[in-house]
Amino acid sequence: MARSTRIRRIDVGPLEAALEAPFAIASSRLDRVRNVAVRVLLEDGASGFGETPTLPPVTAEDPATALAYLRQEAQALIGREAGEWRHIAAELRERLPGLPAVRAGLEMALIDALARSFDIPLCRFFGGAAASLATDITIPLCPPAVAEGLARRYRAEGFTTLKVKIGRDAEADIARLVAIHRGHPDSRLILDANAGYTAGAALALLGELRRAGIAPALLEQPVAREDWEGLGRLAREAGVPVAADESCRSAEDALRIARDRLAQVINIKLAKCGVAAALDIAAIARASGIELMIGGMVETRIAMGFSAHFAAGLGGFRWIDLDTPLLLAEDPVLGGPRLERGRYLLDEGVAGHGGGLPWPE
Repeated sequence: MARSTRIRRIDVGPLEAALEAPFAIASSRLDRVRNVAVRVLLEDGASGFGETPTLPPVTAEDPATALAYLRQEAQALIGREAGEWRHIAAELRERLPGLPAVRAGLEMALIDALARSFDIPLCRFFGGAAASLATDITIPLCPPAVAEGLARRYRAEGFTTLKVKIGRDAEADIARLVAIHRGHPDSRLILDANAGYTAGAALALLGELRRAGIAPALLEQPVAREDWEGLGRLAREAGVPVAADESCRSAEDALRIARDRLAQVINIKLAKCGVAAALDIAAIARASGIELMIGGMVETRIAMGFSAHFAAGLGGFRWIDLDTPLLLAEDPVLGGPRLERGRYLLDEGVAGHGGGLPWPE
């Protein structure tokens, strides 16, 4: 007799964790993770976990909004067949077009439960290209001395790629980058402005860095989300690859970027679009010769572990930015992928993404 993979129950609840230090970017500052966890239980007994990040204004969702809509959708999905997750994802996008992180949390939990029911790891569910990948680690907006200390620490810990937040003040950004270069001169540098610059300001910054002997490897989302002209100008003139992050939240955005050659890299974040749409974006990028990056919001190993399986399974991701679990002062997740010297090790003997949470019954 076939096992039933119908949805028996969906639970949602707060998922909080302290950060080692405040996480500041051009558009926001976070002192504590206040996300929402999702657990899907199937009729055959399998259960899966997902995570909805809440980081206003980066995400449309705050904790209260996420909880309310997740509870609403949880009731509507009881009894549905988990194997129809793509149909469910399409329906969620139609009902909740402006709440992608809510959709992503539900899709993650649903797919994780299905993979656990099938008794296969998520990296195989998504294609089985690899079972490990190495992440960068982020240095937030901070004084130069702090940034240099972090760079030295991360060099000693074996990180070869540093992602540096910029975008509020060009002079301060240059001082921070010079300090980081002193602390880890051999690192591959990703500069992430979080939409904080104009094209002209970004080009001026790059010129100052060249004069200081610093050559970034990637410039991520230098301009505002809908500044398509500025994004395209930088893709043509920056002299370093440009990644679209906030500017790519859907397959439609990916098509525009590919058609008009607006970036050399697309940063896929599941919380921006959901899992099904992320697969579409990856397919468009591959077909267009655009490199792939996997990233996230400030999330625990639930969402980051899922994203690691997603990228490893699909393969072909050159840029890996799944470091936020390393920035937490505490880890609420049980099991799941291990992180050793910046490398995600995905256990191919464990079904799903393997991570879970202590959930009161």
